[in-house]
Parts: sequence; C-alpha cells; structure tokens
Amino acid sequence: MAVIKPFRGIRYNPERISDLSSVVAQPYDRITDALREQYYALSPYNIARIIQGRPQPDDQPENPQGPNVYTRAREYFQQWLEEGVLIREDAPIFFAYEQQFTVNGQPYTRLGLIAAVELVDFDEGIILPHERTHAGPKADRLRLLRTMETNTEQIFILYPDPENKINALIRQAIGNREPDMDVRDIWEQDVRQRVWIVRDPQIIAQIEAEMAPKRNLIIADGHHRYSTGLTYRDEQRAKYPDAPPNAAFNFVQATLVSMDDPGLVVLPTHREIYNFTLTAPPQILQRAAEYFTDETVADLDACLAQVNAHPHGHAFGFYGGAETGFHVLTLKDAALIDKLIDDEHSEDWKRLAVSVLHKILLDKIAQVPAHGIEDKTMIRYHRDPQLAVRHVDDGEGNFAFFLSATRMDQIKAVAGRGEKMPQKSTDFYPKVISGISMLPVGPQERL
Repeated sequence: MAVIKPFRGIRYNPERISDLSSVVAQPYDRITDALREQYYALSPYNIARIIQGRPQPDDQPENPQGPNVYTRAREYFQQWLEEGVLIREDAPIFFAYEQQFTVNGQPYTRLGLIAAVELVDFDEGIILPHERTHAGPKADRLRLLRTMETNTEQIFILYPDPENKINALIRQAIGNREPDMDVRDIWEQDVRQRVWIVRDPQIIAQIEAEMAPKRNLIIADGHHRYSTGLTYRDEQRAKYPDAPPNAAFNFVQATLVSMDDPGLVVLPTHREIYNFTLTAPPQILQRAAEYFTDETVADLDACLAQVNAHPHGHAFGFYGGAETGFHVLTLKDAALIDKLIDDEHSEDWKRLAVSVLHKILLDKIAQVPAHGIEDKTMIRYHRDPQLAVRHVDDGEGNFAFFLSATRMDQIKAVAGRGEKMPQKSTDFYPKVISGISMLPVGPQERL
C-alpha cells in the first residue's frame, strides 16, 4: 500500500521574508553556475545556498567534517532556524500545491499534494522508477542528506486516480481562501506557484485513506533523490534497529500529482551532440537513408511541426548547421525497430522515440560512443530547441536531433514492466520548485 503522512514541515517565515519569490529556486539539478549566482544575488537566504551551494577552492567534498558545500548548507540551515528565517510547524500538515502556466498558448493548472511518502523498494511494485540513474548525482545527494538529516526538496511522484478523487479533497481543503504562498521563480517566471497549508484532520485522514490502496505510483522527477532516500533509510535502520515504522527516515518528501490531472504536461528533451567529429552531418544523412525517409524542411518551426505530427513519435528532426539545413527523418517501417534494437527490452520500450533515437540514430548511424552519452561529455539536453540550433551555428555543437514528447500511456507501460527509459526521456513541465518546505529526517524524528 502507498503510505503518505502529514509532517511538521520547516518553511520560510513570511514575517521575516517579505518576498518569498526571492528564496525559492529550481530543483538542484537544474541550477547551473550562472543561475546559482542569480539566486545568491536575490537573497542571502535563497534555498540554492542549501541545495546547490557555491563550491570553494579548499573544499573537501568527501570529508564529512568539511569544509564543503554540504557542511555550509547545514550551517545556513541551522543559522536560519536560529534567526527565525525558517520556522517549523507545530502540528503535522499537508501542503496543497497549485501551478498555473501556459504551453503553446494553452493555459493549464496542475494540482499537487506535498506529503511525506513512505520509502519502499522498487520490487514491491508500489513506487516505480521510469528513468535510469547515475552514480555521481546519487553520491552528491547522499552526502547532502547525511549532513543535513533533512529532505531539503520534494521529489515529484505521479499516482493513479482516474476520477481525481484526491484532487477533489484537496480543492475542498483549499476552499476559496487566499494561498499561504504565491510566488514565481525567476527561471520559470511564467509559472504561478500557489501553496496552501492543509490542517483539517478529517480531510488529511480522507486523503491518506484514498491513497492507501494505490500501486504503480511513478517517480516523475527525483530518481536520484529517491534512491538516495532508500540508501539513507537502510543506513538509519542498521543504526537504529528498534526505531518504529513512523521514524521520519523511512519517508521522503514528495509532491504527488494525479496521472489524470488535466494540467499534467510532458515536454520533449532535445539532444545536441558536441565534442564529436567522427561522423559529419552529411554522413549521418547518407547512412540514415537506409532506414529513414529524409525530407528537407525550411526551418526549425516546420521541422518541429512534422516531428510532433507523427502518430508514433518515429519522426526526428535533424540539424547539422547552415549548410546541411533542417531535415525530418521518418522511420520507414516500425518492423525495423526489432531488427536494429537487439537489447533485451519490451516492445513498449523499443518503440519509444528516445529509444529509437539513442539506439538507432545516435548509436548505429551517427556512432556516438556510449561513454560520451553516459558521462555527458558529448551530449547536451535541451528543453528549448533554439538553443541547440544556436550552439551548432556558433560551432559549440556538431549537430542536433529533435524529437516528440513521451506520452503518459508510454510511461505507464514501460514503468509498469519494471523497465527504465534512457535518461532525459521525459520533461514534466513545470518543475516542482524548491523552497516551499523541508522535512527533517534525523534519527529521533517521528511522523
């Protein structure tokens, strides 16, 4: 069963922080060096100082005693609590979390619930991953968690609820009252983030009961943090074998969103190949002609329109610079997938656009080495396709591929089989921002 609980969260004190927009941030893995500097300039209390702090020349990242970004994060956290910049709830609560945004001119509203979610191993079939993880980010997040003993962000989890019964309960809890937080993050300024504290014990109990029988919840964002939470949980259980089931280290802070929420939007993540000269763009087009039709199109907009129009996602945009121009490569026959992808994966996995792109176009045709993809020394991922084009035009990139978004039914099918998609297969928009709340998970904490 899926166990969620209210918790005594730690949050920014609105009496000390007049503009809460100055302290929120994108999730840690979206904070570039340049964006971090912007967050630092916004406020001395911005959450980026905790989740993705500025490294110093004398840092010792692997030393638990520091100095390093993790020990400085703990110092900020403790100082802000002492100063009253951060406050802790007196009683366990949920947070209702609404995001209003627009995609391609269409307005959306996505509703979520911030709660403590019981960590369960993936083989139990209650919570499932859908993307691969990598050792580096897991080691980084584990060091932060061990040092802080606090979930400093929320991961993003999808749950099945065809009738959106939990959304109805959340709306009942919100009523017509003004939100407790109403902010816009500087990176996604078009997204309005509204948060309400939910204290009603009857509604809290109803939401817990409605969630309890659910299985096949899917991690949308936060695979590394969830895996880190499992590792930390196991470490704490070994140290404190008599701790009760409601020990906070058995839980992770998450934003839960219904898979059937009308505001659930998945965007594509485009690929730019750089630092790679083995195969030139004309060679890629020549080799691709064996398996793909090749249509030259006028510009990026025309390219994306045709890519998104393909019913199965097996049309791919390609740009190799001004001389090569824009092309749409469409797979001639879906039967070619089984011939060209010989991995031990299901048909659902093989037919994903990202699988066809990586296994056929990048691997077999362009011959980009696997290590260049794995360690990201030869690939950059882009939500904005224009940025990939700009990099190629400026000589920073070699070529770019554009693909359509992974559909929710595909995510359900692949995750339900226990398979993991290639990294960056999905981009759930908008991101769940950091700085709304934190969940203490030290050994003495209880839910």
